[in-house]
Amino acid sequence: MPPDARAVVLLSGGLDSTTAAAYARRDGWTLYALTVRYGQTHQHEIEAARRVARSLGVARHAEIDVDLRAFGGSSLLGEGEIPKDRWMAGPASIPTTYVPARNTIFLSLALAWSEVIGAGRIVIGVNALDYSGYPDCRPEFISAFEYLATLATRAGVEGRPVRIWAPLQQLTKAGIVRLGLELGVDFALTHSCYDPAPDGRPCQRCDSCQLRARGFAEAGVSDPLLSHAG
Repeated sequence: MPPDARAVVLLSGGLDSTTAAAYARRDGWTLYALTVRYGQTHQHEIEAARRVARSLGVARHAEIDVDLRAFGGSSLLGEGEIPKDRWMAGPASIPTTYVPARNTIFLSLALAWSEVIGAGRIVIGVNALDYSGYPDCRPEFISAFEYLATLATRAGVEGRPVRIWAPLQQLTKAGIVRLGLELGVDFALTHSCYDPAPDGRPCQRCDSCQLRARGFAEAGVSDPLLSHAG
């Protein structure tokens, strides 16, 4: 690996993207964090991404606006209620919190930046085992996008294709928590809730909150975010 091996990290400020970023940093990559303001109903995750970027010492943290409210189609964009307590019944369908083609859009933006800065890796914290039913978190999607990147970019045509690295794909949420702790991640800096209170406190009932709670419980550790919230 060259001394300034660069990686573009899609950083949402959540548990998964933070752990993936810390993993890449440990492997010696210089991090360029990309956070997208896509019209989500609250800004707490943007603030969390800023905290995490500072804690990881990224070379640059870019924030970009792509307002997907122009299309709509998701409760995360303000259309309808955020579903609660789905995991008690066992989720069986793609939830309303799915944002159409979001990861495709995010990865495309990361791919463009990676060409500009000469990054060899794009890091994304998607997870295929403990996820909320989103089709764009599956390994098949990541592999397909990586192949697309070889065809759609100058770097790919010239034999320098960027790799899409999703190191958490086969981990449970508990496994991600354990890995994050091994990497020294401060999970108190992160934000996971889809429907937080105005002060950022998690609702503890949405899919993301319940997945996070289950992960910490199965890992046998307490969630510092809840401890800080009192």
